[in-house]
Amino acid sequence: MRVSILTIFPELFSGFLGASLIGRASAKGLLEVDVHDLREFTADRHRSVDDEPYGGGGGMVMMAPPWIRAVREVGQGRSAWRVLLSPQGRRLDERLVRELAERQDLILLCGRYEGIDERVLATVVDEEISIGDYVLSGGELPAMVLVEALSRQVPGVVGLADSVVQDSFRAGLLDHPHYTRPPVVEGMEVPPVLLSGDHAAIVAWREREALRATLEKRPDLLAAAELAPRQQKVLAGLRNEVESQSQQKAGLASRREVSDN
Repeated sequence: MRVSILTIFPELFSGFLGASLIGRASAKGLLEVDVHDLREFTADRHRSVDDEPYGGGGGMVMMAPPWIRAVREVGQGRSAWRVLLSPQGRRLDERLVRELAERQDLILLCGRYEGIDERVLATVVDEEISIGDYVLSGGELPAMVLVEALSRQVPGVVGLADSVVQDSFRAGLLDHPHYTRPPVVEGMEVPPVLLSGDHAAIVAWREREALRATLEKRPDLLAAAELAPRQQKVLAGLRNEVESQSQQKAGLASRREVSDN
C-alpha cells in the first residue's frame, strides 16, 4: 500500500511514521508513506499557501494553485484516490477503512486555517473524510488516524492476523473483554472459562461478551449488524438480563430515596 500526504507541517509526521507498527511495516516494504511539504509547490518567493477570503470574514483560506499543483505532481503516473481530511466529509468507520485499503494507493490532503478553496475539491479531490463531528486545527492528526487504521489492513503488518479479525467493529460489533496475567487483580478474577482450555466454550463466551459490550456501550451498532440466528438468540437473552438489572438498580435507588427521606 502507498500513501502520500500533503501538508504544510511535514515535521509532524516524522515520529509517527518511524514508530511502532507503522515504522516496522515501512521497514519491511509492506507500507510506503511519503510526506510532501505543500510549500514546495508554491510559485512565489514567500511560499504563500493562504490568503484572505473573498467576501470578507475571519481567518485565512488556503489557495487553490499550490494544492492543485501538488496533487497533480505527486500523483503523476498513479491512479491514487485523493482524499481531503475535512469535518464535512464522510465519517470514518471500519467499513470505509476497508474500502480505502482496497484502493492500495492514496493521496491525503491536510487542510489548515478556515479551509481550502472550493476549486481544489472540484478539480483534484475524490472524497472528503472526517474522523468525527468536531473541528481540529488541521488535517494532520486525522491523516495519522487514517494511516494507522489502513496499516492494520495490510497483510503482515500486524503480527497476529487473528487480532485484526477480532478488532472492534470488524463484524459490526465491539470486541469482547480481554484478560492477561496475573489471574487476580484487586480481588477480581479472570473468568474461569478463559482458563478452562475448552476452545469451543471460550469462543462462545467471547461471542456472548462481544454482544453484551455492544448492547451496553453502543446499542446503535446492533441495528446494522448482520447477526446469525444463534447470535440473535443470545442477544435476546442479554436484553432480558440488562433489563432485569436496570429494574433492580432502579428499585434499589427508589428504596434508598425513601430511606433517606
